[in-house]
Amino acid sequence: MASRFLKSTLAAAMLSAVAMPAFAVDLQFYFPVSVGGKAADTIQSLTEDYVASHEDVNIDAIYAGSYTDALTKAMTAARGGNAPQLSVLLSTDMFTLIDQDLIEPFDDFVTDEEGKEWFGSFYPAFMMNSQTGGKTWGIPFQRSTPVMYWNKEAFKEAGLDPDKAPATWEEMVDYAHKLTKKDDSGNVTQWGLRIPLDGFPYWLFQGLSTPAGAILANADGNKTDFANPKVVEALQFLVDMAKKEKVIEDGVTSWSATPKAFFERQSAMIWTTTGNLTNIRTNAPFDFGVGFLPKHERYGAPTGGGNFVLFKDASEDQKKAAVNFVKWISAPEQAAKWSIATGYVAPSPAAWETEAMKAYAKDVPQAAVARDQLEYAVAELSTYENQKVTNFLNDAIHAALAGEKSPKEALEEAQKKAERVLKNYR
Repeated sequence: MASRFLKSTLAAAMLSAVAMPAFAVDLQFYFPVSVGGKAADTIQSLTEDYVASHEDVNIDAIYAGSYTDALTKAMTAARGGNAPQLSVLLSTDMFTLIDQDLIEPFDDFVTDEEGKEWFGSFYPAFMMNSQTGGKTWGIPFQRSTPVMYWNKEAFKEAGLDPDKAPATWEEMVDYAHKLTKKDDSGNVTQWGLRIPLDGFPYWLFQGLSTPAGAILANADGNKTDFANPKVVEALQFLVDMAKKEKVIEDGVTSWSATPKAFFERQSAMIWTTTGNLTNIRTNAPFDFGVGFLPKHERYGAPTGGGNFVLFKDASEDQKKAAVNFVKWISAPEQAAKWSIATGYVAPSPAAWETEAMKAYAKDVPQAAVARDQLEYAVAELSTYENQKVTNFLNDAIHAALAGEKSPKEALEEAQKKAERVLKNYR
């Protein structure tokens, strides 16, 4: 009897062991959502869908504030020995995270053939800020590019074709003059154009320096070209739009207030991220268009936004589980859901071929503008000691706008400062 009982108990235990996973891998990932709403809801929903179909994984998605907040929190946690396994961080943080020895490449967790297929599935423009030294350090997810939005009603009132965006710098200035309105006292009530230049002015400035024909930094992240005459030309053009042409507000306008200024007809054309598309679709009280940033020598804009990165301070099981999650959430169906919910650019051609994305693009053709502009896109400015180096350029832009220095003087000073920092990495 005892023998039969022991055998029965042992069999039940073995059956239980087969039916239930031995243990679940716990993962944390930091996600830069500074407010709640649809973006946070969508990430939570996607994460829950993954966990529901993968009983061997628990995932705690932690909303870490802005990109800057997320980077600070992730690096602080890593230095304290409590790093998340994953985080979505700005793609431009790649060199900083490598330099701090906090992340490792995804190549180590896939075969050469798998890696070639996976990494090659994303738009090449997004991989410019994801790869260096023959390794892939980031997987595109929350990616963007700046685009131009315009108020079609304002265009009609100004006698402009409401379905045609300005294609060149010259056209943009001409349109902006026609769209700028003043009251009887001479005060501007509607600016023709708004290019917000607080926070990270270098990014939208790349929407001028790239069409001017300049590349601000090399692919190795250890050399800048801020004093290039074409960069000077771009900054001079920006200053002239404010001080000479008077079609943009003089000084530094707010990034966060730009959509509201558009909704309230304070500006007829604005430059901002394609990530604002859903916000503008929801809140603009008028019909609007979306177009490429105007060309000069060429079309061109920087990419932007966040990549998934993999932190080193994790167990092998956690890293493997994290990579599997990133593969799943960046796959076409999930990437399409995220793009539709937020307005960020679906990062792979295959995502645009899903039925959901095809229907969305048909209903919201403006969404395809940022995708099409990727043909002309360049890497977002990214170097070692990136925050310090980009601040040199930001300070130069602000000094020129304030009239404290000429564009040439400001950019030459920024280049000297950047060179003193980056020569150590060559």
